[in-house]
Amino acid sequence: MAPENREDAARLGAENTDFVAESSLPHPSFIQVAKPYVFEQTIQDCLASIGIDPLREEALRLQGVTWIDNVRRALRLPVRTYNTAVVYYHKFRLVHADNEYNYVDAAAAALLTACKIEDTLKKSREIVAAAYNAKLPPGERMAPDDPVFEGHARGIIGLERLMLEASGFDFRTRHPQNVLIKLAKQYGIDKRAEVSMVAYRVSLDLYRTFAPLKQTTATMAFSCLEIAGRLLSNRIDAVESGDDYRDWRTSREEVMGKSFKQWSPIQFYSGQGRLLAHCTALETLLDLLELYTHHRTSTLLGPLFPAEIFLTVRIPLNQEAEAQNLPRYSVQRWNPAIEETKANGRKNDRPQETKADTLVNPLTPASANGEKPKPGERGRDGTVRFMLDPEQAESEKRKAAEYFRVEFEEYEVPE
Repeated sequence: MAPENREDAARLGAENTDFVAESSLPHPSFIQVAKPYVFEQTIQDCLASIGIDPLREEALRLQGVTWIDNVRRALRLPVRTYNTAVVYYHKFRLVHADNEYNYVDAAAAALLTACKIEDTLKKSREIVAAAYNAKLPPGERMAPDDPVFEGHARGIIGLERLMLEASGFDFRTRHPQNVLIKLAKQYGIDKRAEVSMVAYRVSLDLYRTFAPLKQTTATMAFSCLEIAGRLLSNRIDAVESGDDYRDWRTSREEVMGKSFKQWSPIQFYSGQGRLLAHCTALETLLDLLELYTHHRTSTLLGPLFPAEIFLTVRIPLNQEAEAQNLPRYSVQRWNPAIEETKANGRKNDRPQETKADTLVNPLTPASANGEKPKPGERGRDGTVRFMLDPEQAESEKRKAAEYFRVEFEEYEVPE
């Protein structure tokens, strides 16, 4: 249909030009920066965005970690492979909803990925066969090359790519057991002593929580050694005093909040909330005690002690945190409209949940113009690039944003 006059022709030409210019622009691509540490607030935002029930989340987390631990023992894999597998399993679950996968498949894929990263190579068939044969007597066990494991093994290989994407292709791993052994030697504790054995079991149970995503190896090692001494009524004053914390790049004054009254903690403002950063070791201790209090039978150390002893250990820490007016988590967003919570370790201290439809997963990659891919459409609208250096990622985003900046000029036309 031809335009009736020159004005219609000019308007139609302008619309076509805008459409061509807009459609010809290449997508700026999505950039995902690897995050070696994920704080509690980010973890809660991720779980809220995928809309998982807290009780179901805890059940899937404990079941998956227990499955990884049982299979790695059957395959005689080292502890470092177990540590890496559990971290990948946690990061995978922060990005994908529970209705997108089976926790057994996710745990197997995490273990397969960890075997390659830690150079303890195992085939996917061997992992599936070890999990299957663990339920059978020795006379009925099947070989890994049996055709019955073919379908399950292929599914695990398909999930391996999602494991790497969820972690941002970050192959940096942390193992607190190495630091724990060094600390025991430093304080004159024999490796065969009861405190050392209990602390080592605590370091394995620590991976049933989200603490390995949040804390450094030194913080986790000190927490394991301290809680072992408290459980055995053989408290290590040198550990609790924090005299050697500075040598391990941590501080007892900061982590326990003893310097809270001397100067204000670092505050970050984000929207209507406020972030407070301090007391990481206390957070780790309370994470462990919360695990032993509510899920004692699902841990390695819990069945060896009565339930009352964990409450006995937990009460002094709660009193100390309440006296210092410390929050439950080291980095937590505070809403002025909500009453300030106390550091008593209860589950209702966590931020209030919001509808998953209105939340965006903070671990989702973003483009230079602030666009984020829709759920389940990663890489469909644009390329996803994974980077380790956050400064380089921000520099590239600033350069790419200049080409997608929309500028307007206003002109006044005299009548």
